[in-house]
Amino acid sequence: MLTTILELIIDSAEAAFLEVGAFVGAVLIIFGYFNYKKSGSFISSIGNSKKWQPVIGALLGLTPGCGGAIFVMPLFFKKVVTFGTVIATLVATMGDSAFVIIASHPKQFLIVSALSFVVAIITGYIVDMTGIGKNILDRYNERKLHKDEVRKLHDDADHTIHQMEFKQLGDSANQQISHIGHHEGDEIDLALHHNLKGHQSQDTFGYKFTHNSYYLYWIFIAVGLVLGVMDLLQFEVNELPIPNLGLVIGVTGTIFSILMMIMGKKFLQDDTHEETELKLMSLKETIIHNAQDTAFVITWVFVGFLAYELVILAMGGGDYAAGEQMIETALLATGFLSILIGATIGLIPGCGPQIIFVALFTRGLVPFAALFANVISQDGDALLPLIAIDRRSALWASIITTVPAIIFGLIVYWFELNTGLGDFFISSLDYIKNIFIPI
Repeated sequence: MLTTILELIIDSAEAAFLEVGAFVGAVLIIFGYFNYKKSGSFISSIGNSKKWQPVIGALLGLTPGCGGAIFVMPLFFKKVVTFGTVIATLVATMGDSAFVIIASHPKQFLIVSALSFVVAIITGYIVDMTGIGKNILDRYNERKLHKDEVRKLHDDADHTIHQMEFKQLGDSANQQISHIGHHEGDEIDLALHHNLKGHQSQDTFGYKFTHNSYYLYWIFIAVGLVLGVMDLLQFEVNELPIPNLGLVIGVTGTIFSILMMIMGKKFLQDDTHEETELKLMSLKETIIHNAQDTAFVITWVFVGFLAYELVILAMGGGDYAAGEQMIETALLATGFLSILIGATIGLIPGCGPQIIFVALFTRGLVPFAALFANVISQDGDALLPLIAIDRRSALWASIITTVPAIIFGLIVYWFELNTGLGDFFISSLDYIKNIFIPI
């Protein structure tokens, strides 16, 4: 039994890195560079489009990762965007679990993105038709500290880490920090950059590890990507001239990823508002943090894959084949319940649990409708700055995004059972692809 479990751990580690992780790294670095080049310009323009804000918020939410969604949160408290825009952004965002779907099931990613975009816009405009946003903002302003109190707290706060970071970036420590969605020294700066966990100090071992080993990590990702593509093309990557090359790179890459995540002290959450701002200021920081983001995703994918394998083994009483048969039977019986489970897991802040849920989807353990319910409900890392600024608004946001998650999740599940909705979308995508890219 112990030998079987050890084999499952090794197989899950290899699969997490070669089948998903290396592709996630490639996608992450592309989107990271894109975000660095645009430098938040899309965010700065959202205030000039009051009528279309929920649509723009939904588009920002669709951006893989949490960067676009994180930047929208402070804008509500500055009266730049509506609460409906915040909700539309949170409904549309998939956080870092988006990278897992892109890498493993790109067609399903397009389908769930299109559906969540529509639901996000509808929900955002409905929220703006109510007075809930005004009530939340009024309550927030009643509790907000006076400017003199905020200034004193900010002056007394520790700015050492921030000064060190800006020196590292080549800027003067006395230079005014350029924030996105707020200003240096305001109440939001106090909440996001001093009261909330931010960037690691340069004096820590974890900082030195992640900021000196990232280049080696990207080498592992590059090799893993080559082997992953070969595996997709049906090459036996463990039967190359170098024996068990896929196994060695896959397992070592996953172990490296776990170390990167631990050293970066990223467990449920992998991105903060502060780190997201740093990415836009330095290409080097973008590359370093994207390595940490990739490691975070791979670690949780590994946990999800291993959990799947162990559940099957346990359900079959040690007989893997029997466990698979029992899983298939259970899925047919609990499809409706899986919608509620997906929406409930989405309530958990951070991306870790969501990545596990998506990883289970890639293994066929979760129906598409449950995945969709989770995507609508989950807020990824974007909910954490909202919690730091105003817990009441974060609570309302979680409740509101869960309602359409359950409603539309059940609708999609009904279509999935009775009309083959998923097959229809996938066949339509294949048809469109064949028009533009004929075989």
